[in-house]
Amino acid sequence: MDIMITSTLADIVGAPAPVASVSPVVLPASGRVVDLHLRVSAPLTGDELPIILLSHGHGFSNHLSSLNGYAPLADFWAAHGFVVIQPTHLSSKTLAAQVDPGDPEAPLFWRSRATDMTRILDQLDTIEAAVPQLRGRLDRGRVAVAGHSLGGFTASLLLGARLTDPRDGTEVNLTEPRIKAGVLLSAPGRGGDALSEIAAKNYPLFTTVDFSPMTTAALVVAGDQDTSPHLTTQGAQWHADPYLLAPGPKALLTLFGAEHQLGGISGYDAAETTDENPERVAAVQRLTWAYLRSHLYPGNTAWQAARDALAAEAGPLGRIDSK
Repeated sequence: MDIMITSTLADIVGAPAPVASVSPVVLPASGRVVDLHLRVSAPLTGDELPIILLSHGHGFSNHLSSLNGYAPLADFWAAHGFVVIQPTHLSSKTLAAQVDPGDPEAPLFWRSRATDMTRILDQLDTIEAAVPQLRGRLDRGRVAVAGHSLGGFTASLLLGARLTDPRDGTEVNLTEPRIKAGVLLSAPGRGGDALSEIAAKNYPLFTTVDFSPMTTAALVVAGDQDTSPHLTTQGAQWHADPYLLAPGPKALLTLFGAEHQLGGISGYDAAETTDENPERVAAVQRLTWAYLRSHLYPGNTAWQAARDALAAEAGPLGRIDSK
């Protein structure tokens, strides 16, 4: 079953290209406690390359939540035609000695995370200068964002979701119009009574999140065993909220048997993966690639072909809904 899905999607995706990965690329960041450090991964061949901004999760690992994480996704996307840019957000444990734990945004640094992505798009010239092999090869009109867990929340804000700042009661709009599509992986859902007592107390920003203004096209990926009891009382369905509560165009990929790491997307053989499954990771790689390819290139049929391949299986890895 799994091999058949992966093989079919491999035909759609095509052969991988050699990849160059450069880190750290350092962007000056006035007003930020430290400059913004990035990893930039790109195929060695090709021009007019689309861009994926990849936002890491919060997690309890020391380095997966940084520019050094999510290699299963970054490597794959770069090998199949994308430039993948990964920032180290201020929430990363790698910056713990440099960040004030008493900062009003600590420990999640939710606003800073979204601002990091806008800063990257503002400084693509600086990135090209730091990685000369990229010079003149970026397609700046085809930009996507992807994020896992808290990174999925970051992506949702950039795609149009709103919230009320718990510090001053103002509505926060961090929508980035240069981003044309997104992928939300195990992202947080709605607030209110859906939050656990611990989450409502410690992360009040989630209380008022509103997905109804999130109009940019997005694929929401959720595991049907990702119950996240420390965050929600709603069980695994909570992670589908960015699909259910946002307007179209949206798609929802529900992965059967998957927990929060979706088979192991945050790192190769990562100890924090509770549902390690290479076939599941391969499906996430290929389905997310197909979704972004088709939404950044109107008329591209990769996403429909990927959907057809998944639906044709007698015992598939997951199910796709759309609106």
